Amino acid sequence: MRLDVLFVNGHFTTLDPLRPTATRLGVFCGRIAGLDEELDGLDADLVVDLRGAPAVPGFNDAHHHLSMRGLRLSDVDLRGATLEELYARIAGRAATLPEGAWVRGAGYDQNKLGGVHPTREGLDKAAGGRPVWLQHTSGHMGVAISAAFALMGFPSLEVPDVAGGSIGRDAAGLPDGLLTEQAQDLANRVLRPVAHEEYVRGIGLASQAAAAEGLTSFTEPGVGAGLAGNGPADVAAFQDAVRLGLLKQRATLMPGSPNLHDLGGGFGLDLGVRSGLGDEWLRIGPVKVFSDGSLIGRTAAMCCDYEGEPGNSGFLQEEAASLRSFILDAHEAGWQVATHAIGDRALDLVLDAYAEAQRRRPRPGARHRVEHAAVTSEAQVARIAELGVIPVPQGRFISELGDGMRAALGEERSLGCYRQRSFLSAGIVLPGSSDCPVVDGAPLLGIHDLVNQRTASGASFNPHEALTAEQALRAYTHGSAYAVFEEQVKGTLSRGKVADFAVLSRDLLAAAPESIGEITVTATVIGGSLVHDVAGYGE
Repeated sequence: MRLDVLFVNGHFTTLDPLRPTATRLGVFCGRIAGLDEELDGLDADLVVDLRGAPAVPGFNDAHHHLSMRGLRLSDVDLRGATLEELYARIAGRAATLPEGAWVRGAGYDQNKLGGVHPTREGLDKAAGGRPVWLQHTSGHMGVAISAAFALMGFPSLEVPDVAGGSIGRDAAGLPDGLLTEQAQDLANRVLRPVAHEEYVRGIGLASQAAAAEGLTSFTEPGVGAGLAGNGPADVAAFQDAVRLGLLKQRATLMPGSPNLHDLGGGFGLDLGVRSGLGDEWLRIGPVKVFSDGSLIGRTAAMCCDYEGEPGNSGFLQEEAASLRSFILDAHEAGWQVATHAIGDRALDLVLDAYAEAQRRRPRPGARHRVEHAAVTSEAQVARIAELGVIPVPQGRFISELGDGMRAALGEERSLGCYRQRSFLSAGIVLPGSSDCPVVDGAPLLGIHDLVNQRTASGASFNPHEALTAEQALRAYTHGSAYAVFEEQVKGTLSRGKVADFAVLSRDLLAAAPESIGEITVTATVIGGSLVHDVAGYGE
């Protein structure tokens, strides 16, 4: 046999217990043909010398909004801005646009603005009459201005309440601009879907950026109709991105729950499509369901009031009975279900529904998921393990959002926030994820936070939940593959699995914990092809 590519002089950490390390890796038809002595006597069309550099299995993000990441690249970047700077940035962008053009921004966090959101009146002054929509960094709320409300159908600002969401109001009862959760649909009806070509282009731009971070696979948590999607042709856009060579990574797409419906004898997408359809490059994964909202936005459904906000314990995005009914129907139809649940009250409802679904129709190994599982008690951790549910928490939230989360929960309740080690100790397979673009999507930064547990202010978050570098790496590789039933084809560097790996500037497992975030990706290989190569290994 003649190999397509032979990578030599590497220091591969394989995560395969049968062969923990290797120096050579051979590729045939995009798969690993063998390592080290298994390659003796074989020639290759291309030999790539890695010059002794360390390499790990390709990073796999279990919850990464790649399409949203791409679209936000054209928005006004509001991350790190003060309130005054935010208004100035919007004014600056508005001045470059024709009359009537939308001004879109994203990335602000009220916790970093003294606890206040931008206002309709403040943005009215900055925008020069143009409609504005600013998306909170969480994606669970946003701010609109008067011209935007007019385009939504409310020129006199008489905006009705929206079930599953909230509308901020001033002393006169008029909207102050803030729309949370399902109330965002008022804006989305006008802004979505974006043009197909723009959406495909955004996927390509985000894919290029992710390749430079060593990302080789990801799960897109919400396509089509719904809070996290764009429109009815989202899957077609991903297909076009693959066909045009713009999407480099392997993608698993979660249809949003509004896309599933009664099929007259079944439940799901048209033609009976359900979790698992597709190939190694693009496939349909779990159905994405929203139960509640945001922790830093203080809309997630909690058992107790938020710190300093008597009477506010968040809310559900839909009635508990409706949520339960959907989960039961999706389980019955054979779907893997991935439910967004951040608050502990929401989590109880979701776990109750999963348990009932399994009692009604046992499906061993269904691997239903809880996206985020942000605030959990020890009893809830034990129940997650008992039910075989996969929690999908985000490590990078610790540094970028940790101070805001601690402020929302208070000292004592923060101890159960974004657990990691507790899940592993309970025997649960832990995936790695970012929720990008809510926070930075670079896996190495996520691993840094999983290990170091420090907020942006330098405060210790939950050191008892810290992982070792190897545990964090396994989460971002094997764990994320397991979360979508792909551990047999990816997650370790083993013969027969996909030839996806990241080459690093330093050995992740030997680095001082506090320096992990300084490690860079010098090359990314997907299917044996160099899709990112700043070191020039392929020259």
